[in-house]
Amino acid sequence: MGVLIPIGSGKGGVGKTVFTANLGAVLASYGKTVVLVDLDLGGANLHTCLGVRNKHPGVGSIVWKKEKRLENLVVPTGIDRLFLVPGDNLLPGTANLDFFTKRRIMKELLELTADYVLLDLGAGASYNVIDFWLMAPDSVVVTAPEIPAVLNAYSFLKTAAFRLLFRSFGKGSAERERIVEFVVNRTEGQGDTFLAFAEGLAREDAERGGTKGAKALEELGRLRPRVVVNMGNGQDDATIAQRLREISARNLGIGMEYISYIMRDPYVSASVSDRAPLAVTAPEASFVRGVRAAADRIARAPSAPAPGLELDDEDLFSMIEKAFDEDGSPTL
Repeated sequence: MGVLIPIGSGKGGVGKTVFTANLGAVLASYGKTVVLVDLDLGGANLHTCLGVRNKHPGVGSIVWKKEKRLENLVVPTGIDRLFLVPGDNLLPGTANLDFFTKRRIMKELLELTADYVLLDLGAGASYNVIDFWLMAPDSVVVTAPEIPAVLNAYSFLKTAAFRLLFRSFGKGSAERERIVEFVVNRTEGQGDTFLAFAEGLAREDAERGGTKGAKALEELGRLRPRVVVNMGNGQDDATIAQRLREISARNLGIGMEYISYIMRDPYVSASVSDRAPLAVTAPEASFVRGVRAAADRIARAPSAPAPGLELDDEDLFSMIEKAFDEDGSPTL
């Protein structure tokens, strides 16, 4: 597989999908094979930004077991080396993923053949979104330099840190209870950060001869989101965006890397109406220059391995999947 880049946002309206489409086009222009996967389940519109007609089966075909392999859903975009796995607004209920389907899609994503696989996730911090976002420790968060957007981006990262810790331990474990208690009772800006709490959890687990606490601490320490600030207007906006790093460090104890500050560009809305990425129609536009800055940072970065996290009942479903595969029955 290639480099997996999940792209999320704390709220809608910050330009995540337009950014994803143009990032894919820029990376493709570098001679890389790129597959865009629309995982905004229930609200898929990545195809619109690419000018691809909404007539192809998409991720919903996996959800409804009409298709077994994600790779069979890959369609050309008309842009050289850039491909798309559509979402699916044609089938109702696509947004409601059960555990088995989510695990199946995760597995299929890792098997796609490409230099880069970009995931356009739904806005917000539902657990389905966060679980896909946590497939890489350096996933991207798109935000805007506005107080509500920055606070929503922080909430997104806070949920990701909680979910990472929670999934580091098995179902029904005492550690999971401790993690929930910590999150529920913690007051913002006071007490331990998530990282400090994880350090204590690791020490206690080690004293009992356990190793999962150390693993959880390691994974949380590796969590380093890449942040794109979109629709900026100037220095004052940059100061607002900087608050995301400050409140995340104070409350979560995790760092982040700002990989682009993209100025507001009036040509972006026109490109959406025209159903063509600005990176193709106007490669020197200011928005595209900002996307290219992010692409350059991504292209230079080494590929980070995915966190090894627990999914509830994964052992059971692994055995079910293995049994189906071995007796020749259709894969669920």
